[in-house]
Amino acid sequence: MKATEAKLLGFIKKSPQFAIPIYQRTYSWTERECKQLWDDILRTGRNEKIPAHFIGSIVYIEKGLYQVSSQEPLLVIDGQQRLTTVNLLIEVLARHLGDKEPVDGFSAKKLRSYYLLNPLEDKERRYKLLLSQTDKSSLLALIEQRDLPKDHSIRIKENFEFFENEVAALGDDLPILCKGLAKLMIVDISLGRDQDNPQLIFESMNSTGRELTQADLIRNFILMGLENQLQTRLYEQYWRPMEVAFGQEAYSTHFDGFMRHYLTVKTGEIPNVREVYEAFKTYARNPQVTQAGVEALVADIHTFSGYFCAMALNTESDKDLKAAFHDLRELKVDVAYPFLLELYHDYTIKLFPKADFLDAVRLIESYVFRRVVSAIPTNSMNKTFATFSKALKKDRYLESIQAHFLLLPSYRRFPDDEEFKREIRMRDLYNFRSRSYWLRRLENYNRKERVPVDEYTIEHILPQNENLSVAWKTALGEEWEKVQKTWLHTLGNLTLTGYNSEYSDRPFIEKRDMKGGFSESPLKLNQGLGALEKWNEDSIRQRAEKLSGEAVTVWVSPRLDADVLNAYRPKAAATTNYTIEDHSHLVTGPMRELFEVFRKEVLALDPCVTEEVLKLYIAYKAETNFVDVVPQAKRLRLSLNMAFYEIDDPKKLCKDVTGIGRWGNGDAEVGLSSLEELPYVMGLVRQSLEKQMSNESTE
Repeated sequence: MKATEAKLLGFIKKSPQFAIPIYQRTYSWTERECKQLWDDILRTGRNEKIPAHFIGSIVYIEKGLYQVSSQEPLLVIDGQQRLTTVNLLIEVLARHLGDKEPVDGFSAKKLRSYYLLNPLEDKERRYKLLLSQTDKSSLLALIEQRDLPKDHSIRIKENFEFFENEVAALGDDLPILCKGLAKLMIVDISLGRDQDNPQLIFESMNSTGRELTQADLIRNFILMGLENQLQTRLYEQYWRPMEVAFGQEAYSTHFDGFMRHYLTVKTGEIPNVREVYEAFKTYARNPQVTQAGVEALVADIHTFSGYFCAMALNTESDKDLKAAFHDLRELKVDVAYPFLLELYHDYTIKLFPKADFLDAVRLIESYVFRRVVSAIPTNSMNKTFATFSKALKKDRYLESIQAHFLLLPSYRRFPDDEEFKREIRMRDLYNFRSRSYWLRRLENYNRKERVPVDEYTIEHILPQNENLSVAWKTALGEEWEKVQKTWLHTLGNLTLTGYNSEYSDRPFIEKRDMKGGFSESPLKLNQGLGALEKWNEDSIRQRAEKLSGEAVTVWVSPRLDADVLNAYRPKAAATTNYTIEDHSHLVTGPMRELFEVFRKEVLALDPCVTEEVLKLYIAYKAETNFVDVVPQAKRLRLSLNMAFYEIDDPKKLCKDVTGIGRWGNGDAEVGLSSLEELPYVMGLVRQSLEKQMSNESTE
């Protein structure tokens, strides 16, 4: 490697050509980065005391020599964003300068001949900078002053227009821009193909501008080290179609998430969101993956990306599945994508009939919506879906999905019909995160002619206005304030209308009978309102009861015969035949009294908590042990099943027992000697249970 300081314009001028390898990400700077560069250039150009402005490094591969002397293109490893942006700015400046040369060397002819073109060369050798794919044709069109292609680069177009506006606003102050450009400095870093490892250098780069995404690093890891012909074929056959399928904007925002879901499917572990690249390298170096070869790996990623685009980016062609995926997106069920990717794959290989696949997608939707309505914390759902496939019996696919949902423990449970009906009747659904979603689903369920809910607004039948009219107060009775507060935003009082402004705060009878009123409404949600004579607490309750009954058919729960479900239940663990009395320190005395109080508190933490008495300790479990009790003569020694560094222990009572032999599970140990210590110790125990339930370490 050789690194030298250089003026950017001089470096571009003496270089024959820069080429962006096909495996590099596309041009991604936004107006924010362009404005930062623009401001830096003007600030430097205006101040003669500033001799230079450093904008980062340009790292490139040469085929042989370290100096820029060959006519071969320089393959840019880092610096594409800066080179492209400066090219755009120079083209804009050249158009505004014309024949003028306000600063020596800055005329349209010289700018294009020195920094944009190789005037004596033909075809692609004519251009100083060759980008890849869509970016390439867009930049060359601008430099040749032609119209942009139909499928142009959004970033190239937007940033060119940004500079066009900024340069035009300078008016006669163009010399400031010229001087600022002349002061730009870089570090010129050339790599030898044989001596240097471009991938390692690429990974270590964190230069100014937009940070490399996990997907950028993964793509380069796969393609950078390959022979050129294979590299080009794999990119054009697999990777480029993925980028096109995602779209220019969605690729940068969704591809990292897709790769995280893909790795979860393949490994059964959820990568940390900031360590997807490291997780991918570990997966790619797995002997089974390496044995299959790099093309098989890239082809598999391409295949699964198609499933993801169908579900997450609305490219599904089947109308029934398309509608189901749309509903999932409205609920923002990203955590379910690993499981859905596996289901989609099995559907495409005919292991899973479409009808069953559709039912499974709707069960996932119901599971998520019922839990949100029932106010069950959602932090365990990523773990639920990441591990769901372990429960599948693919010869009884849908049945095994239904059984697993029904057997999930309490904190991950699928709310049953009674719980769901009870909660949806009382929940504030107006301030729900996706209120148009649930109204649309209720309105359009089993309708062949779907109602475009977006064309309607949400109507509070009992108005929101705190200063209700006399008519409304009379209708609601003496406790009208309590009734309004309790039922205002709930299921029974909410509907859809196209006449929201006309309804205003009118009495119910007027809303019912006016033109476009409830009596004339074609909406299913408004059925029955036209037959009512009054609207009060009883009316709201009755409508909520009716709609909640419909809701359990829209958001359906799994249904299996008891004997079928019992076949899926885990085999009961062999009983140990140990009792509390087998622990000598718990037979009688103060430790037994303390233990009984502790025992009651732990079992009350959650209905899913169970107790198992073993020979040497007593275990308390949700899915696995979260606290183990080893009775001793003067205290209860508790093992908390979590890493020591994860526990929040301001009193510093816990002891780090990592790597030390002991009875019980976990790396944190704490003693309990008296009832006075119990509240604090239970706070520590609760952390261990919540840790198991939430799977927080993957976020």
